[in-house]
Amino acid sequence: MLELTVESLDQEGRGVARSGGKVVFVDGALPGEVVDAETTRRKPSFDVARVVAVRSANPGRCAPRCPHFGVCGGCSLQHADLPLQVAAKQRVLEEALARIGGVRPATILPAIAGPAWGYRHRARLSVRDVPKKGGVLVGFHERRSSYVADMRECHVLPPHVSKLLLPLRALVASLSIRTRLPQIEVAVGERLVPRSAAAAGVRPVQPVYALVLRVLEAPSEADLARIVAFADTHDVEFWLQPGGPETVVPFHPPSAALAYTLPEFDVALPFSPTDFTQVNAAVNRVLVRRALQLLDPQPHERIADFFCGLGNFTLPIARRGAFAVGFEGSRSLVARALANARVNGLGASTAFVCADLFRAAGDAVAAAGSLDRVLVDPPREGAIELVKALPAGDAPGAPCRIVYVSCNPATLARDASVLVHQRGYALEAAGIVNMFPQTAHVESIALFTRPTS
Repeated sequence: MLELTVESLDQEGRGVARSGGKVVFVDGALPGEVVDAETTRRKPSFDVARVVAVRSANPGRCAPRCPHFGVCGGCSLQHADLPLQVAAKQRVLEEALARIGGVRPATILPAIAGPAWGYRHRARLSVRDVPKKGGVLVGFHERRSSYVADMRECHVLPPHVSKLLLPLRALVASLSIRTRLPQIEVAVGERLVPRSAAAAGVRPVQPVYALVLRVLEAPSEADLARIVAFADTHDVEFWLQPGGPETVVPFHPPSAALAYTLPEFDVALPFSPTDFTQVNAAVNRVLVRRALQLLDPQPHERIADFFCGLGNFTLPIARRGAFAVGFEGSRSLVARALANARVNGLGASTAFVCADLFRAAGDAVAAAGSLDRVLVDPPREGAIELVKALPAGDAPGAPCRIVYVSCNPATLARDASVLVHQRGYALEAAGIVNMFPQTAHVESIALFTRPTS
């Protein structure tokens, strides 16, 4: 047992303390707290412990809302209120920029936040038939485990989806392929209503709850009938995925379709339930607005959107009057982005290129030609090859602004170091995006500007 004073949170939501000069990561502890902790694992350079008692609590400590918290791995910060979560994530971002990148933003942006509960419009639920635990389980994995948590409710999923956890267990248990169905993917979107039915130019939408069954064996006719009945009873759409993500097809209804909207930019983006889209639709809308404010696209400018996906930022940029060129490594997403541009009447002001931005970033930058501004939205690996390939800030025709949307503070900090110390840009502003409340996951946005003469 140790008495520890907690200094901060790490990127897994654990408290960080020190004992005898050694770092101790403490499950269940919050910054500023004095706790009694039990060591659970020892390593040469650090120890891991868990809170047994809190002697002095952080004012932001609160009671977890979910009865599965601490067992389910879907959340790690339900014992911290939202202001504390945001402050902790802001500190993680600032420390990463300073320690890894050797940079500090001139301005700290206000945090982008949204609903704290019921926000997860995307989720991958594991399915296991576990007779020792009473049968089929459907849910997230247990914390730091490959076992499926025995979940009966989930407060970060939309309420409609949370209420389906137990009915889904019963459905899978009734199927002949219950041991050949390892995963159910959730995708919540909108059903677009034709504009002719809209009033005053507003596009009305209806929520759509899509469930993708990953089937390793073809369902029987009886299985399919049960799935159809479930869909009709619970107001969901089922898709089947017999192989990789590209094999997903709508099952019931056959006309199943998903989209999400960005009303501020009069943009609607149809997508497949296995396409990458942001988990938190409400926060994504604010994120796109913030990105466009920072990028400040001007009519007739040429702007690149690297790692563009299905056009989440590209189409709003084009809607502002610029010519937007999206670069993406997935051919299927490029095709989706092209189709989305046409659906929104933006085909003439956009172009999309399939490019490997990890191994051939230089070729992509050369193909882009002269760029006035750049937006970068990479996966967790970051965009190191791309930022190295961009023109130096003082080069003729270099982009005047670079907006970087990140889902990993460490790779953002690494790439920021290159942009500032090697390419000559200034880190004008940075701030967090609380895309995943109740978790330690940190997303952020940063603005780099060309030095003025």
